[in-house]
Parts: sequence; C-alpha cells; structure tokens
Amino acid sequence: MTDLNYLVPRHAETRVRVALKDTRIVALLGPRQSGKSTLAKKIASERGMQFLSLDDPDTLNNAKEDPRGFFREIDRAVIDEIQRQPSLILTLKRSVDSDTRPGRFIITGSVDLFKTMITPDSLAGRMEIIELLPFSQSEIERTTSVNFLERAFKSDFPGYKEVGYTEDLVDRTIVGGYPESILRTNQRRRRNWMISYIKALASRDVSEITEINKKVDFQKLIYLLAMNSGQILKLDRLARDIEVDKNTVDRWVTLLEYMFLVRRVRPWFRNKVKQLTKKPKLHFLDTGVLATLLNVSKGKIEANRGEFGSLFEGFVFSELYKLVEQNDDGISIFHYRDLQQYEVDFILELDDKVVAIEVKARVTNRMEDFKAMKRLREAIGSSFACGIVLNTGDRIQRFGEKLYAMPVSQLWT
Repeated sequence: MTDLNYLVPRHAETRVRVALKDTRIVALLGPRQSGKSTLAKKIASERGMQFLSLDDPDTLNNAKEDPRGFFREIDRAVIDEIQRQPSLILTLKRSVDSDTRPGRFIITGSVDLFKTMITPDSLAGRMEIIELLPFSQSEIERTTSVNFLERAFKSDFPGYKEVGYTEDLVDRTIVGGYPESILRTNQRRRRNWMISYIKALASRDVSEITEINKKVDFQKLIYLLAMNSGQILKLDRLARDIEVDKNTVDRWVTLLEYMFLVRRVRPWFRNKVKQLTKKPKLHFLDTGVLATLLNVSKGKIEANRGEFGSLFEGFVFSELYKLVEQNDDGISIFHYRDLQQYEVDFILELDDKVVAIEVKARVTNRMEDFKAMKRLREAIGSSFACGIVLNTGDRIQRFGEKLYAMPVSQLWT
C-alpha cells in the first residue's frame, strides 16, 4: 500500500528541521498512525541518524536491561515510541548534557508523555515539543502557505467574492486525516480499520500510560463522548451513564487527551464580559474517528442533513486546531457562552485581540447568525478583530463591521 506520509509534505517538517539546528532533542508527539515514524525516518536518513524503534522487541529489551549501554554507542539517533520505556529519558538527559551539540536526538511518542510519565522540567532547555496530528486539509491539498489566521486577526477579507463550493466536503469530513483512512476508498474497509484503531486505543495503547481495570466502561465512555461532541462537558451525567464516579470520568477524559483523541476547549472570559459559563466543551481531533463512533455515513447524511451538523463543527475544530498548532504566535482556542445562552463556537485569542468563529452546516447565512458576535463586539470594543461564520457555501460575504460569512474551504485555500 502506498505510504501517503512519504508523498504528502507535512507542515511540521519545517518546524522539526528548524528546531534541530539549535535544540538538542526534538520530541515529535501525536497519535498512532499519524505519520511520526515516517517523518522521523525521512529526516534521520537525510542527516545520517540511527533509527531505533521501541516497537521492536529486541530494541525495547536492550533499552530496559541496560539503558546506559543503549546510548553508549549512539551519536545521533531517532528513538521511536519512547513512551514504551520512559526511564530512557533520564539517560538521554545525561547524554545531551555531556555532549551539547544541537540536533542529536529526535524522540517520538504516541502519548503526551510529558504530561503523564515524565516531568517536562527534566529536559527543560534541552528539548522542543512539536505535535504531528493526522493530515490537515491544507496538507492533503499540498497548500504550502495558509494565511487564514493572519487575515482573520487583521479582518482582511473582501466584502464579496465568489470562491466556489467544496463539492466533496462530506467525504472530507467522514474520511478525516489519518493516512490509512484516506487510502481506503471502500467505505466498509475504512470503517473496519477505524473500529480496530479505536479498540486498540481503548485497550492496548492506554495500558502504556496507566492500568485501567474497567476497560469496557472506558471504551463506552469514548462512544458517549462522541455523542456529546461539541457540547458542554458534563462529567456528572457521563459518570451516571457508565456507573463510575465523576473523578474517574475526569481522569479518563484526561487520558484520552494525552492520547490525542479529544481536546477540552476551555471557556473564554474577560473581566469586561460578565456571567460567562465556566465549563469546557469537548471535541474530537479527527472527524473520521468521530463519524465512525457515531456510525454516520455519507448515505445517512444525504438522507438526513441534520446528521452533518455536529460532525461539521468537529471538522472545523480539527482544522482550526491544526492551524493553531503550526502557528508560532501563541494563539489560543476557546468557546464562548453566557448565561443568556448567547454562544460562539470558537474564540481565537492572540494577545488582546479576539476572532469569533461560528459554524453553520448550510449554504446561506442570516443576520441572526451574528447575534452573539455582535454582543461580544460591543462588550470588548477594539479587541474584537473579526467575526466569521464558516459555512458550506460558495462565497465570502460581509454582514457588517468586521463580520463575514465564508466557505469552510478558506481554512485551507
């Protein structure tokens, strides 16, 4: 089978190469099957670095039995899936402290081991962390420069411009960004791969982080979270549904975040804006996974367009999150909801500037779609950079001062 990771340039590649010039260790973190090993192999081959995978039983055994000996003959190397033997980090630290040349090691991990097993302070000043998630749409399209975020914070959009429909939008959303999912053009084969992948996460992969006695309940939680994707995260209700305590649910959701399956989106607030909800929303990082969990197919969406709404919002979150992760400006993603139920799906914040983004799975928009944004604009004044409704239409259209509706394809074109 063709490896898309070799064919499609990854936006993270440039960041890895830049970091290797001045940093001793580069940590490439992301979910399994997102292309970390392929990217690391490519760079290692070009730089003459060894490639050592802890998925190999012999290599893992050597690392466990004699970690110092494991590094003794290594000058520069990739250590793949390092979460399988996190104790190597201390030996790695000694190695880069005795030889401080930049670019000595690339380590990859399928869990965010610096939030679970390893204290990030142990490698402070020695390491840069870069996330590699499933393909973004801009990577799939081979778009080398996407300036949506820059334009949004400058409110730099035309008052009217026809840009065309994205005819295959439903397909893009259901397939998601995992290379193995994209390669499987047969819907049943793709679904079977996704189900196997989710089961592996819920059983084998989580065991690399911690011991879970109730794996059936843990897997059930994943399905329940999919049903509540894009909604306020209510731990009490989830705990009742799977008959475990609230703290356990909270801990399990955190584990799923460490495994790059979901993200909690924190509520946005400022002192000028009172009476805001303090609860996070939850989103999945890949809508191929989400569609599988919800058992949503293209046929179901064509029969009932209502099936597409929450999936489309998740698709927008995934694309926004990937754009933000590849941006070095320090942009943060939030959601907005006040006690009067005015809400905006996503708030992007950079310094004192705010971009509000609402998601509507329809072609046309109405003025009422901007009610919450107008309320927010009045409250924060000059800090309001832009308000955008992302839709499934074919044109950019202005709806007032710093307010626009536009096709979701503007995220990657």
